[in-house]
Parts: sequence; C-alpha cells; structure tokens
Amino acid sequence: MKILATFSVICLFLVTYGCQHASIYDCTGVTPTYTKDVKPILDSYCAMPNMGCHGASGESSIKLGDYAGASSASKKKSFMGSIEHLNLYQNMPKGGVKMPDAQIHVLSCWVENGSPE
Repeated sequence: MKILATFSVICLFLVTYGCQHASIYDCTGVTPTYTKDVKPILDSYCAMPNMGCHGASGESSIKLGDYAGASSASKKKSFMGSIEHLNLYQNMPKGGVKMPDAQIHVLSCWVENGSPE
C-alpha cells in the first residue's frame, strides 16, 4: 500500500509539473539569426542598454547583450521556460508581462535551429 501511495504522488507530480515544456512552434522555413532577429528582441525585453537586467552592466550574471552570452543561455531549458512563463521557471521579463507570442516564436525557432549568429 505504501508503494502505491508513493507511486500516486510521483504520478501527480509528473502530471502537474513534469509534462509542461516549452511550446512547440512550427519552425518550417523560419531560421532566425541572432544579429538580424534575436538581438532586437533581447535588447527590447532583456538587455536594454544601460538599464536591462541582462545587459553588460545589468545586475544578472546572465548576459544577453551579445551573441556569446545569448547563445550560451539559449542552451539551457530555463531560457525558453522563463520566457514562456512555464511552471518551475522564473518568469521573464522579471516583474513584466510575457513577451508577445510572435517574439517567443522567433526565439523558440532560433533555439531549435541551434542558435545561429
């Protein structure tokens, strides 16, 4: 009986949290690059010059103001999880509203395509 109760708790956890993942966007024919498509989005929401949390002088250790930092961050599940406001991730922008779906789509496809420069 104890094993059944433990199994039930594990299943409840997986249903509640484990199955939630980043949205799946159709990236067919969509190949955003950092320079052309991603940097303007990150600059607007995350790494605003002189005031963004993830800019060169921002308070966060995660820097998104240049390709090296953004590419490195994009390899972590928390990058898209935070942007999409998924459970178990800190919502970004911190204290702000979720980015529009069109921008999230671009970022998701950028990550899916290997985060090209």
